Amino acid sequence: MDLSDLLETGGILPALKAKSKKQALQELASKAGEITGLDPRDVFDTLLQRERLGSTGLGRGIAIPHVKFKSLERIFCLFGRLPEPIEFESHDDAPVDLIFLLLAPEHASGDHLKALARISRLVREPATLERLRTARDTDELHAVLSNPVSNAA
Repeated sequence: MDLSDLLETGGILPALKAKSKKQALQELASKAGEITGLDPRDVFDTLLQRERLGSTGLGRGIAIPHVKFKSLERIFCLFGRLPEPIEFESHDDAPVDLIFLLLAPEHASGDHLKALARISRLVREPATLERLRTARDTDELHAVLSNPVSNAA
């Protein structure tokens, strides 16, 4: 599964203005609503419910909030970068500055897991994280996010 197939060009946000986890999720939910046609409030509420089960902050400044919706026909991925890292209750207690939002159809469990694994492989590489953090604009971010990860990663 190639991340570029899931990534929405309009869903790359190079400078989220959020100062908190809640604000970041709200901003991403708003953009997700525009792209998917879902009610942004429903997206936000569902994300908050998911975060109550356990933080989606992986560590090393990365979070992958992910939720499912009955009405979606396919998986959507959005990406947001924060100029100032925020507290996200990550497993390593490090603040988060890179957020991948994954929205999947309720019936797409296998593809949902593949998408999570694909993002995990992408962010495993320190050089990729550096490129995500230093990319100048949406085009550069899209290029980094679309770049296939080698099998050795």
